Amino acid sequence: METLELNKNNEVDETNTLDSFDKEINLTAHADSESYDANNIKVLEGLEAVRLRPAMYIGDTGERGLHHLIQEVIDNSIDEALVGACNNIIVTLHSDGACSVEDDGRGIPTGIHPVKQISTLEVVMCTLHAGGKFDKSSYQVSGGLHGVGVSCVNALSEKMIVTVKREGKIFQQTYSRGVPESPVVVIGTTEETGTITKFYPDRTIFQSTTFKAFRVSERLRELAFLNPIIKIVLIDERENLKKVYHYEGGLVDFVKYIDKNASSLINPILINGAETAGSEFETKVAVCFQYNSGYQENLLSYVNNINTVEGGTHVSGFRSAFTRTMNSYAAANKINKEQLIGDDFKEGLTAVISVMVPEPQFEGQTKTKLGNGEVDGIVRSIVNEKLSVYLDQNPSVAKKIIEKAVLAADARIAAKKQRDFIRRKSALENTALPGKLADCSSNNPDECEVFIVEGDSAGGSAKQGRDRKFQAILPLRGKILNVQKAARMSKILENEEIKAIFTAIGAGFDQDFDPDKTRYGKIILMADADIDGAHIRTLLMTLFFQYMRELINKGKLYIAQPPLYKIKKGKQEYYAFNDGERDEIIQRIRKEIQIKKNPQLESAEELPEGAASADGIVISRYKGLGEMNPQQLWDTTMNPETRTLLKVTIESAIEATTIFEMLMGDKVAPRRQFIEKNAQYVKNLDI
Repeated sequence: METLELNKNNEVDETNTLDSFDKEINLTAHADSESYDANNIKVLEGLEAVRLRPAMYIGDTGERGLHHLIQEVIDNSIDEALVGACNNIIVTLHSDGACSVEDDGRGIPTGIHPVKQISTLEVVMCTLHAGGKFDKSSYQVSGGLHGVGVSCVNALSEKMIVTVKREGKIFQQTYSRGVPESPVVVIGTTEETGTITKFYPDRTIFQSTTFKAFRVSERLRELAFLNPIIKIVLIDERENLKKVYHYEGGLVDFVKYIDKNASSLINPILINGAETAGSEFETKVAVCFQYNSGYQENLLSYVNNINTVEGGTHVSGFRSAFTRTMNSYAAANKINKEQLIGDDFKEGLTAVISVMVPEPQFEGQTKTKLGNGEVDGIVRSIVNEKLSVYLDQNPSVAKKIIEKAVLAADARIAAKKQRDFIRRKSALENTALPGKLADCSSNNPDECEVFIVEGDSAGGSAKQGRDRKFQAILPLRGKILNVQKAARMSKILENEEIKAIFTAIGAGFDQDFDPDKTRYGKIILMADADIDGAHIRTLLMTLFFQYMRELINKGKLYIAQPPLYKIKKGKQEYYAFNDGERDEIIQRIRKEIQIKKNPQLESAEELPEGAASADGIVISRYKGLGEMNPQQLWDTTMNPETRTLLKVTIESAIEATTIFEMLMGDKVAPRRQFIEKNAQYVKNLDI
């Protein structure tokens, strides 16, 4: 899980989004409809559209979009591997700011294109919707479907150099912002084949062009798990680091990695199969799962190596087949009399579903949900057949799974009684909102926000300092329950603070949870800057990750950033959010004092050595929000015009799952190792 900083006005830059582009066009047309004619229709040539609206193609121009460039290039190499033409991929983060992706595939064709009458390499690199994946003669399955990937990377790069090894020769072409600098040339001979793509992200497009190795490594590890025949190497020249990702166990190793901090009940079970359904090409299915002693479900799904975070027909096929097969086995072997439902089998389940579909149909541009109806039937058929055979051969494993599900069913029934009790109680009291909630006057969720605040003292200041029109305050008393350890809903609903959070947000809980019904567009966690505050934030984020994850996916969860320091000089007050800002403010104040004494220092960037240090500057370090009066809390932490919020996002569900299990789970050893490893980086430790 990761946090992304918004601007001081708490606004997301939408100038590069498709929605804002549409609004711009519509507003222009309505504002001056008489002048709207053929001259107003602009046709963008080549890759101009990509540079004008980059977010339409790569999501955004921030850190996520920057790293998406690498993914687009890697996907081409992975597609080569899917047809058995590539075994090795090397990703290098160069010291000069570039990134290169090298594979030993067939190499991009370089011959003259029959239609364009230029090198096919130039066509692929400089033309949208040009590629070898629109028919099945070159790639039966692939992640790239629209032919825009690598050409977008080219358009958004200051410079790109593509080197192709094929037909005994080494070909090369260089581009600048999507435009070829010269024709394709032969620079040598070789007996090898493959493609090397090196690119420098455009500094006029991206907010930052510095690649982060940990972001790249997460995707490479994931691809290595999904494609066990491939060896992927990551080289970071800046840190002189080299990592090799190669997992011969494939999905089995993947499941073990996800559950590495959990206590497993059974060994991973692997199911493989392939079927055709109205197509001459097979849909391949691979499923691996195991159970742990926990209560959370960790299910990851992929289509042609694309992570379908919203699931789809392959996931629904697995769930229905799994539930039906397990119930049939339980009934036939008289293990359980009652029919179990699908949710009963989720507790403690860790599963990875990977399908290779010749013609995937995704719901939406983001490829996060598979829509192919035939895939549901294929997955159901394969899972039902293979799982039935496995259960018959391994009765002890089958019994453990069913016993785990029976306990989950008992907890489900208990939770239902608890939910019904809460609903009846709310109805009797004629209100569904907790008494401690200071709600806002607006009923428009898009403009409303709720602060979940640690402590009654800070809650009191927040209530006095807020803008009552759109800001609600929910104070918490003490630390909430650690849901990673006590994760059954019946247990969770006994915690008054958690019940207050569920009720205030208004989206329901457990099976009734609906993220679109939330009463607030922003849910903001506001805790002290000390170690207790960090613990409370972690407990809250664990709750949202496990039980309201869709609010994170929809971008509704934020973390408030109260200042760490107040710097005062006379009547002037300044606030700093970290040590660096504190030092910068102190340096600026001292310089202003010295300039008044000696105007010649005005052009100096730093104070001369020996400048006065005791200038009446008073530095206060905040440890609690309760130390601020309402006006200070508003000015520094709650005012949309001046505050800084961190938006919580999930970049890698795998990493987030393992981190929460390690930090908040039952196993002590992984947590101790983490603390020992990172203790050297701790500053300002409160004891």
